[in-house]
Amino acid sequence: MTGDPDLLDDLLRLAAAGGTEVEVAADPPAARPRYNAAPLVVIGADQAASCLRARLPRRPRVVIVGRVQVAEPVWEVAELLGAEHVAVLPTAEPWLVDRFAERHDTSPGRVLAVIGGRGGAGASVLAGGLAVTAVSAGLRTLLVDADPLGGGIDLVLGWEQVDGLRWPALTGTGGRVDPPALLRALPHRGDLVLLSFARDEPPAVPGEAMAATLDAARRGRDAIVADLPRHLDDAAALALQAADRALIVVPAELRATAAAARVAAAAAVHCDHLEVVVRGPAPGRLKAREVASALGLPLAGTLRPEPRLCQALERGEAPAADGRGPLADLCRRLIDDLVAGTHTTAAA
Repeated sequence: MTGDPDLLDDLLRLAAAGGTEVEVAADPPAARPRYNAAPLVVIGADQAASCLRARLPRRPRVVIVGRVQVAEPVWEVAELLGAEHVAVLPTAEPWLVDRFAERHDTSPGRVLAVIGGRGGAGASVLAGGLAVTAVSAGLRTLLVDADPLGGGIDLVLGWEQVDGLRWPALTGTGGRVDPPALLRALPHRGDLVLLSFARDEPPAVPGEAMAATLDAARRGRDAIVADLPRHLDDAAALALQAADRALIVVPAELRATAAAARVAAAAAVHCDHLEVVVRGPAPGRLKAREVASALGLPLAGTLRPEPRLCQALERGEAPAADGRGPLADLCRRLIDDLVAGTHTTAAA
């Protein structure tokens, strides 16, 4: 990220020497859509203060680069941004080539976000089912509970007694975590890792903690499923910006559709790949495609009522764990699409 053409020429040359392709942004607004997902962020000294004013989130692997002589204020801004290094060219050219040459993850984990169109829509159940299904498909998976006022997605899985760190343990890290250590410290069973809230701590997720978690997960997991709140805070916005796909779960009801329209409008600001999952029953015979049309979104799928699923959840059984039923069928298709990088439209 730089508006200095001479510095940009130097950085492009060094990136080529490191054998990596780069995306170029002239300023923070242009960089924001890719800021969290990029494996490395290189900020020109000319844009450092602008990044601070733009309130870009703290994240790992940020380098500020200047030419010949870096002014003293840049070092202060680097500390406030959470930049790990300040590099001065041409002295730091060999070091910067090495940074460009690092292969952080040639196949970063894919992120699927789930949001309820209204309270009680079933977003957490769908998120849990997606995570369980992803593991069944052989994917190393992280399930992130980012809804501070939800009931706790650990209860959806039946994991409330599983030991491991919760969100409060990450809030003081300042965005600096060791990815393997983080994933080992979270509650886990097999290839499924969970990050949820502690019940005896204030429910809040700082943006830098979410950024660090997503960064670690994209390097250490194949799939990341994020259960997000309807009222988007900074952490939820970051997750949406990093999402390869986002699903809004909407009951097939008129008022639920009206509520979901507001949620969709807020989410669309942060994610281009927004779709809707319509959940039955439909007491007024509202069709799934009518709901999707009213929201102006593609229809990703539908869910029929599944009474035995509710009973299983009350017994502490994870959703879609047995691989049978409408939820399991939908989750398999959505996970297949996520891995393939495709977005298929469901039949009504």
